[in-house]
Amino acid sequence: MATELHPPTGTAASTARLAHVDIDTLERLPGQGGMIPPAEALPLVLPTDRLNERGMALPPIRDGLRRIHNARNVGNVVSVWLQSFGLLALVCWVTPQLPLAAALPIWAATFVLMGRSFALYSILGHEAAHRLLFSKKAINDAVGRWAVAYPAFVPLDLYRRSHFAHHKDEFGPNEPDLNLYNGYPIGRDSMRRKLVRDANGTSGWKSLKGLLFAFRSASSRPLALKILASQAMVLVVLLAIGGWSRWWLYPVFWLAPWMTVWRVLNRLRSIAEHGGMMHSSDRRLTTHVVRQTWAARFWIVPFNTGWHLAHHADMGVAFQDLPRFHRELVDSGWVTVDLEHRSYRDLWRALTSRAAA
Repeated sequence: MATELHPPTGTAASTARLAHVDIDTLERLPGQGGMIPPAEALPLVLPTDRLNERGMALPPIRDGLRRIHNARNVGNVVSVWLQSFGLLALVCWVTPQLPLAAALPIWAATFVLMGRSFALYSILGHEAAHRLLFSKKAINDAVGRWAVAYPAFVPLDLYRRSHFAHHKDEFGPNEPDLNLYNGYPIGRDSMRRKLVRDANGTSGWKSLKGLLFAFRSASSRPLALKILASQAMVLVVLLAIGGWSRWWLYPVFWLAPWMTVWRVLNRLRSIAEHGGMMHSSDRRLTTHVVRQTWAARFWIVPFNTGWHLAHHADMGVAFQDLPRFHRELVDSGWVTVDLEHRSYRDLWRALTSRAAA
């Protein structure tokens, strides 16, 4: 659902009319800043009586936002299983009764939807990495590893360290995803090549090789074995669903969508979060704001991950409360209409607006 943006009111509005970030004086590192917003989108309105100077909510508002929704997240984990294993079970039950011409489009749609299912697994794994999935650390990490991260080939503990480095200093010297975000806008041909590599499995094979090579390292092997054990459990479940005659469910409808469809979705989401932004203590210059729609939330940014500036303003806010926190940022005047991209399509178009050389 789209979140409407309203002009700031009261003291924040008055301040916004007086001062904005002077973007002409900002030091932009090579490859950065090609997509930063205009100065009029960056009013200097913080701190307020509800937010501190970095956009984080003050107590007791912060306490209300930093809730962990244990019961709801049990349902969310189950829902992800139903949208992957349950989907395959449903298709295995339905398609034998159909002629081949009708069954093939259903299997094709299932392939695409299984790629989307890895977005669901990954975002819940992201919540577990932030220890926001369950309030008890042991439960959070056990469920995060074995129920959502490992099935999606994500080594949760390594991801947590890398991801926290991303949050600590976006676009800084220790940013693990700098190559993914830098250099935008790019040309359409360049983006097309990237997406083709994602769609044909080239990017996925590179990631899979990294996991396979981990078995050679004594330090990495224990984690690689855990992911392998998780994939073996996935295989067992798929054999229980389809029987031995459908042994191909794992390579065709688990591994292949992860190597292809998921790679496309992951790139599109990632560049929409930070592509072309820059190193700054003002997170409005590190993270895009995009209007949320049901279609985008289904395909690209499930579990409210599209409210990404709110997540970077306070990474201790669980995904269920990010829309409410975003509203706080809007009402303060810190997030403005000019800061918001109207849709992901508009943002991707801007990200590929560089003229051909």
